[in-house]
This record gives sequence, structure tokens and C-alpha cells, in this order.
Amino acid sequence: MHIGSSHSNWLQLSGRMPQGSWLGLLTFLLLTDDLQTDCLIHKYVDDTTLTEIIHSRKNPSNMLNFFHQLLSWSNTNDLSVNFSETKEMVMGPPASTTNLPLVHCAEGQIERVSSFKLLDLHLDADFSRQSHVEAVTSKATVLSKAVKRAGVPHTQLLHYYLAVIRPVLEYAAPVWHHSLNKSQTNQTESIHII
Repeated sequence: MHIGSSHSNWLQLSGRMPQGSWLGLLTFLLLTDDLQTDCLIHKYVDDTTLTEIIHSRKNPSNMLNFFHQLLSWSNTNDLSVNFSETKEMVMGPPASTTNLPLVHCAEGQIERVSSFKLLDLHLDADFSRQSHVEAVTSKATVLSKAVKRAGVPHTQLLHYYLAVIRPVLEYAAPVWHHSLNKSQTNQTESIHII
């Protein structure tokens, strides 16, 4: 800071942008525009996802190299990776995924998980969609019970359902709903407030 002839010292901050700010989105885009790795990379708001497709069990995984490319870019650009939120998920049949090496770095080993929430979709390593169905039905049930306890007039329940509960149940439905089994479909359609 500069006031008159006085200058303050530089101070290193390790903070974040306020959640939901317009400046946060723009800043992330500017800071990560040149981020490249040798695998598929998906950047959305403040999430970065590295994706590797392994076509055969005989092909080795290069995810460790890709992850180190990300870390190298981060260090070069004075950005840090939040290791507590960094997860690895190997998707596919268990027999073909158990021999893949774990991703690690100087900070430690990255946790390998069987389900993960990405952009408000719950993904399962076995593609079952069960964790997503359970998450949305649980949230919709809580919302439904809350509105009933609040004594919302019966005539307004439909409006509440259409404005609040239905969007929870149908968020990104074209991505996941087509692959539900009959039991999961029944579970998502069992939420009623009337």
C-alpha cells in the first residue's frame, strides 16, 4: 500500500475469494487459463478434474505423472492445491481397477474414494448412481418434512414442491436418470408433500 511517501511491506495472504462472488469466477478463469496437462482436464469455477481413460488392464496408468504436471504448474504460478479436498476415484469394474498405483506427492498420498461429489453430482466408482439417489432423496425428504412442520397451507404446497423440492430431485437428470434401476427410480419418485 502506498500513502504519501510511506510504503507498507508486502504480506503473503493465503485466503480465498468470497463464496459466490463474481470476481472469484473471473479470477479463477484468469489464473487457470494456461493450466495444461497431458490428459483430459476439466475446469469449472474453482474445481479442476484430471481424467485418464485406460482402455485395457495391460495399459499402465499415467495419472501420477499428470498429477505432478498439475503440481508443477501450481508451484510455478504461486497457487496451491487443497490436498484435503483432492481425491482420486477409479471408475470401472473392481477387477480392472485394483492394481492401479495410488497417486502420491511430497504432501502425502491422495485418498482413493469409491464415491465423490463433483459439481453437485454424486459419482460412484461402479457407475451405480446409488450415492446420488440417496443424497437427493435425503435432501428432498428433509425439505418436505420441514414444510409440513411449518404448517404451509395445502394450497401452497404444490408451489413449494415445484420451486424447491423438484429442482433438487431433477438437477442434471439427463446425465444420471437414464441409468437408474427400477428401485432407484421408485426411490426418487416416492417424495411427496401433499
